[in-house]
Amino acid sequence: MALRRSFRVTLVLLPALIAVACVPETNAPKAGNKVAQAVSVAPTATTTDVSAPQPRTATYKCADGGMMTIENLGTSVHVVEPNGASEDLPASPANQSSRYGQAHDAIVIDGREALVMKGGKTPLTCTR
Repeated sequence: MALRRSFRVTLVLLPALIAVACVPETNAPKAGNKVAQAVSVAPTATTTDVSAPQPRTATYKCADGGMMTIENLGTSVHVVEPNGASEDLPASPANQSSRYGQAHDAIVIDGREALVMKGGKTPLTCTR
């Protein structure tokens, strides 16, 4: 008797388990969901690709009116300031490619912007 009941319960629950397994785990719009498709197809306001890597050499215009050239060497950057002074900053930590610094100086590159921090001075935003 218990075997028959187990068999019936299995037959009833099997389609339910199959249906649960077919539910997608992403938030991607479904084919029949017109509102989600309209929202996902709508153009964005900005077309700048901030995920693009920094070019080998880039010139940045800073908020204080100065210009700065940053040469990306992969594991470090070579910075040439408007007054002609130059400085090499290693990646910090070593396994990434957007934060560079040593001692009291650092540069964080995020898309087309670079945040320049010098010891004892106010952080400065520069744009490519």
